[in-house]
Amino acid sequence: MHIRTWFHCRKPNPDAQLRLLCFPYAGGGVSVFRAWPDRLPAEIEVWAIQLPGRDGRLREPIPADLPTLAAAIADGLGPFSDRPFACFGHSLGALLAFEFARELRRRGQVEPSRLLVSARRAPQLPRTEAPLHTLPEPQFIAGLQQRYNGIPAAILAEPELMQLFLPMLRADFKLIELYQYRAEAPLACPITAFGGAQDTLALPAELAAWQAQSHGAFNLQLFPGGHFYLQTALPQLLAAVQQALL
Repeated sequence: MHIRTWFHCRKPNPDAQLRLLCFPYAGGGVSVFRAWPDRLPAEIEVWAIQLPGRDGRLREPIPADLPTLAAAIADGLGPFSDRPFACFGHSLGALLAFEFARELRRRGQVEPSRLLVSARRAPQLPRTEAPLHTLPEPQFIAGLQQRYNGIPAAILAEPELMQLFLPMLRADFKLIELYQYRAEAPLACPITAFGGAQDTLALPAELAAWQAQSHGAFNLQLFPGGHFYLQTALPQLLAAVQQALL
């Protein structure tokens, strides 16, 4: 059943008012959102998107392009149509949540009640960084560390873990770096953009440009920290998520 493949809920609540579908960053899995159900009110039921190539889906190939991946996730949404849902995505996850919402609209299905995008410049803005996913392994690792400083030290120190981690990370970056934005009408749902005040990869003006993607209300909020501020400023972020959703 699709719901078991794509959607993971650590703390189900049949009485929740709203489901929050959470899309991880490149290289991330369901564990990115492990603490969220305990720190958000019971009215919000947290579902992490379980992507191929990680967690319980290690042997499954990652689709070659982001719209195809978004469409595959949309295929599994049927069981969720009984109550409102919102989407949160960080970095790669923000792009994926955006394309997921647009795919639902193309199908005439229920759309998110709100789109929460984090640490990602608006999709219509051109890419400014040189691509990484085609680089040989040493340069790929060095480029990731220089740009994101996001590979955990425990993985860097273990060659076997790195060999498991790198193909998935390279495939995720291929999704980002080959993404081609296609102009469509703005979404009906409100958009809230979050970012790290010290994040050089998603500047405030680039986050503010998400406003063009919604006919609804727009809000922008910055937190202390860089690209992975959601790890260091999690209490502040979750307070803002709760305020945006309830």
